[in-house]
Amino acid sequence: MTPGQAPAAWRRAVTVLTGFTLAAALGGCAGAAPELETDAAANLQERVLEVTRSAAGNNPAAALKSLGSLSSELDAAAAAGQVSFKRHRSITAAINSVRADLTAAQAAKNAAAQAAAAKDTAAPKPSPTTAPAAVVPVPVPAPAPAPANTGKQDNSGKGSSEGNKDKGSGKNKD
Repeated sequence: MTPGQAPAAWRRAVTVLTGFTLAAALGGCAGAAPELETDAAANLQERVLEVTRSAAGNNPAAALKSLGSLSSELDAAAAAGQVSFKRHRSITAAINSVRADLTAAQAAKNAAAQAAAAKDTAAPKPSPTTAPAAVVPVPVPAPAPAPANTGKQDNSGKGSSEGNKDKGSGKNKD
């Protein structure tokens, strides 16, 4: 997937992180007491780049991991006095926004993977090396024709007058 085809949430995450990078770079150049010292800004920009690459590479899990590193490094820089309280709050807000987007993207990716796995297990695909079995129709035998009914009753069994023609009143006559 190319960066131009990335989901909207990821493009937003990349945009926010890029904005943070630019703001950090410009903030490090301020004249008086900087809100973000140059060394801290460089380190944070490296972490932002990691997050951006992972997000653009369609890997929200890695982006979330890199975002965690960015957040930890930001907190350490703030504790060391390299980041002002105001700047720390604004960067943390940006990180939280990106984290929410990446978490949603990760959930969507997981759901898509589960749906694909369910689809694959529901309908097994034939292997490309074997040809599908040919369906051979089984002929159904035609029903036997019904005997023709001429309206006469067949009385050829015992007790019928026609079945006993050879027997009768003229028995033993020469």
